[in-house]
Amino acid sequence: MPRILAPLLAGATYARLLHLLVGWIFAGVVLMVYPGTYHKSLGEIVVAGAAVDTALLALVALVPATRRAEGVQARLLLLPDREEDIAAESSRTWADRRRTAGWLIGRVLLGSVVGFATAFGLTSGYDLLTGPDSFWYLPLAPVLVLGYGWLVVSAGRLQLAMAVRLLGPSPAERLAEAELRAERLLERNRLARELHDSIGHALTVTVLQAGAAREVGDQAFTAKALEVIEETGRRAMEDLERTLVLLRETPEGAAGNGTATEQPGLDQLPALFDTARSAGSPVEARIEVSAGALPGVLSRESYRIVQEGVTNALKYAPGEPVSVRIAVQGGQLELHCANRPPVGGVPARPAGGAAGKGGKGLRGIRERATLLGGEATAGVSGDGGGEWVLAVRLPLRLGS
Repeated sequence: MPRILAPLLAGATYARLLHLLVGWIFAGVVLMVYPGTYHKSLGEIVVAGAAVDTALLALVALVPATRRAEGVQARLLLLPDREEDIAAESSRTWADRRRTAGWLIGRVLLGSVVGFATAFGLTSGYDLLTGPDSFWYLPLAPVLVLGYGWLVVSAGRLQLAMAVRLLGPSPAERLAEAELRAERLLERNRLARELHDSIGHALTVTVLQAGAAREVGDQAFTAKALEVIEETGRRAMEDLERTLVLLRETPEGAAGNGTATEQPGLDQLPALFDTARSAGSPVEARIEVSAGALPGVLSRESYRIVQEGVTNALKYAPGEPVSVRIAVQGGQLELHCANRPPVGGVPARPAGGAAGKGGKGLRGIRERATLLGGEATAGVSGDGGGEWVLAVRLPLRLGS
């Protein structure tokens, strides 16, 4: 019994009934306006009305905005389980217009059936219950109510299925939505790498500086360490603010001004190297290419790759010399970062293999290189020197 009565008491049933009756009202208005229905039989009136309704609805479906308006109305009144099952976009193709026309005609047809059933059911029920033999028909009242209720429930469910089928996203819209989700996922991954690289580098430098200041105990060294910590923290805050700006849903162009959205490039590497030197690790850098000669995305990603390499050197081999070389050879940008292992052993990182094997930082380097059409390797050099070497090769022409 609860399964029988529950749908009749649901708010969605009456919202869908309203949606159905709108279609019936449209058909009634057309019949009242359309001339030539006087002195006609009921069958002739129905045929004429159906022909006029079909022609008008087919013309209305040609307007691109009709599909959007019908989709919004269907979402509000038919109450689908998922709103995205019913599109709220204007028609873009003739296939969309044909489906919209089918939806409009089907909606008016089904609404007319429910509307006439409502009108005749109410009048017939009233006549039965108020007639001379109403006492005998009184037990039929619950049956009539129940039957009408389930007619509305079934018609509402059928109309919802029609809306999903005819107003649902087209294959092109589904493909566009899938591409948009993929782009958002890639953007999240990129922002995660940005935060890992910038904040990870800042925390590494801060920990090393604070530890060295505590061990040395020299006032001048401590003052210098605090200065480096302050500058590193400020840069990390700028990187964090830049990432938050990208995450916020702001109007187009609202975040286009100011330094918050500016991305670091190779021109900021000297400051990065100075920070590493102040942390106690000598850095020998040879940059044989100017930042202005590279595409913006290549300069930005190269900076992040070198930043991760230097951060790893500070983290796993503090105080040991770091060698960085950036050059162009054979139409490719080569990034080379090497450091000696700490005294008493090799770096505490996996030896050999691709950069994707190991921590998140090395995996992020490999992802950056792959997205730019290049490759990245990291591991202990095989020349007997025992250095940890990060080597990245990126094509100068993206997509080549």
